[in-house]
Amino acid sequence: MFPRPPPHSCDTFVALPPAAPGGRVVFGKNSDRPADEVQEVVHFPAAAHPPGAALECTYISIEQVERTHAVVLSRPSWLWGAEMGANEHAVCIGNEAVWGREEIGDGEALLGMDLVRLGLERADTAEKALCVIVDLLEKYGQGGNCMESHMAFTYHNSFLIADRKEAWVLETSGKYWAAEKVEGGVRNISNQLSITTKIDREHPELKEYAKSNGWWDGEKEFDFAATYSYVNTARMTTSGGRYCEGYKLLNKHKGSITSEIMMEILRDKESGINMEGGFMTTGSMVSVLPQQPNLPCIHFFTGTPDPARSVFKPFIFVPGITQLLKTTSPTFGHDDPVKKKPRFQSKPDRRHELYKKHESAAVVMETIKDKGKEMLKEIQELEKQKINQMESILQNGCLDVNQVVNLFSQIQSKNNVMCGDSSSDGQQSTRYFSTFFLGISSS
Repeated sequence: MFPRPPPHSCDTFVALPPAAPGGRVVFGKNSDRPADEVQEVVHFPAAAHPPGAALECTYISIEQVERTHAVVLSRPSWLWGAEMGANEHAVCIGNEAVWGREEIGDGEALLGMDLVRLGLERADTAEKALCVIVDLLEKYGQGGNCMESHMAFTYHNSFLIADRKEAWVLETSGKYWAAEKVEGGVRNISNQLSITTKIDREHPELKEYAKSNGWWDGEKEFDFAATYSYVNTARMTTSGGRYCEGYKLLNKHKGSITSEIMMEILRDKESGINMEGGFMTTGSMVSVLPQQPNLPCIHFFTGTPDPARSVFKPFIFVPGITQLLKTTSPTFGHDDPVKKKPRFQSKPDRRHELYKKHESAAVVMETIKDKGKEMLKEIQELEKQKINQMESILQNGCLDVNQVVNLFSQIQSKNNVMCGDSSSDGQQSTRYFSTFFLGISSS
C-alpha cells in the first residue's frame, strides 16, 4: 500500500440570516486539489430514467432513480462526481476530506464527490440531501482513490449542505456518521471532524460502535469529533489551522456576509484558505440563496485555479440552459485511463478552453508585473459589474430573462471579438480570462 499523502482538503462556509443580511443564505467553497488537476464547470439538465436503470459513478454502478434534478457542478474533470455544486431547487453541497480512528478501506465504492452529485440530483431540500447521502453510504459505502494517480489518496468525507432555509453539517467515518443542523448564523468545515456534542441526527450504531472499540466509555458526554478522531475539540477554534482561521473570518464579518465578502474569504492566502503549492485551490464557488421563493438563486464559479486571480462567473437556473462548452473538459469514453484497469496508467490533457486561457493569463501576471496588475484590475472591475448586475436582479424582485439573455449575449459578443489568435501582449488572455457565463433561455 502506498503511504497516504499529508492531509489536504478544502474549506466550505455558510452564513444564514442574520449573519447574512437581506434574508439570504450565502454558501462558499474552495476546492483544494493537486495543482495540475483541471476543474470544470458543467451543467446537467433534469432527466427521467427508466425503472431499474443503472448509474455508472466514478468506480461503481448503482441503481438510478426515476427522476434527477438539474445540477451545475464544479468537479475534477476525470471523475463522475463533484467537489461542489447546486441544483435547480437551491440545494448547495460541498465536501471535505477527513481522517480519523476508523481505517479507510482499500476497496472501490462511492467517492465523497459522487455523494455530492447524488445528493444534488436526488433531493430538493438540504435535509433530504442529507438523507440521500447517508442512505447511499449505508448501501454502497465510501472508498476509492480520490486522485488521478496510481498513488493512493483516500479519505472519509464531511459535507456542508444548504438551501434557502437551513444548512446541515454531515460528517462520516466509514459508514458511521453524525449530522448537525446549523444554528447561530455561520458555520464552516475543513479537513477535520468538527461536530462535537451537538448532534441532531446520527447513525443508529454510532455510539455503540465507538464503545465497542474503546473510543468512548459510555459515561461521559459523547463528543463525535473527539471520539472518532484525535482532535482536541476544546482548541478547534483557537488552534491556528484552516478550520480555525475560517471560523475567525466568518465571525469577523458576521452580520454583513454577502457574496463579495464570501469571495474575499475564499481569496484569503494568509489563512491558507486560498491554498498554494502542490495542493492548491483549483476551483471556487459562491452561492446566494434568497429565502424568498420568488427570487432566483445565483451561483458563482471560477472554473480556474486561484480565486485571487480568477473571475467568479454567475450562473442562474432557467429553462433551456445550453451546455457550458468553455468550461467543459474533453472526454475520452472507454479509452479514459480512469476506466481501464489497472487505472491511472496515463494522464490525458483534460484542460478546457477557459483553463488554457487562464494559464496564459497567469504567465503574464507572473512575468510582466505591470501588465499583470493591469489585467488583475480589469478582471476585478468586470467581476464587480457582474455582481452589481446580479444584485439588481435580486433587488427587482424577479428574474428578467430578457435582461439575462441580453447580458450574456453582450459578453459573448465582446469575448468572441477580442479572443482572436493574433494577440502577443497578453490582451487575448485577459479578455478570455474575464469570460462570464450565465444560465440562459435558449429562446
